[in-house]
Amino acid sequence: MSEFKHIVRIADTDLDGKKSVMFALTGIKGIGLRMARCIVNNLGFDARKKLGELSDEEIEMLRKFVEEEIESLPSWVLNRRKDPYTGKDLHLLSKDVDFAKMVDIEMMIRMKCYRGSRHAKGKKVRGQRTRSTGRSGRTVGVVRRKK
Repeated sequence: MSEFKHIVRIADTDLDGKKSVMFALTGIKGIGLRMARCIVNNLGFDARKKLGELSDEEIEMLRKFVEEEIESLPSWVLNRRKDPYTGKDLHLLSKDVDFAKMVDIEMMIRMKCYRGSRHAKGKKVRGQRTRSTGRSGRTVGVVRRKK
């Protein structure tokens, strides 16, 4: 029997070996519960087994699938379908998620669409109220008149 691994490194992320395989995978940015369950089911692992209890071959198989073959899953599970630059269905992980978000916001600002102009001004983008919240600068309060 192989020894217990307290930390497992997958996709440039240190994962806790004491958690079950499914919940440990959610520690990678870009993988949520649904994607983790799809990965575990696709590889045929027991989702309740601890990540640190997996053998070296199983961990290597998991690492290879997450880093290289994750796009073989159905397109409805992936987090970046019909990428505007490549036209392909992609699944972004860790730093790529942040970078893609930043590039998308910059593209909206360059296009001067409504959402881009709201981003550029630092205002709320998704239709929230701005009359009472989201204020910046000096605080505006209620002024009482003297009697």
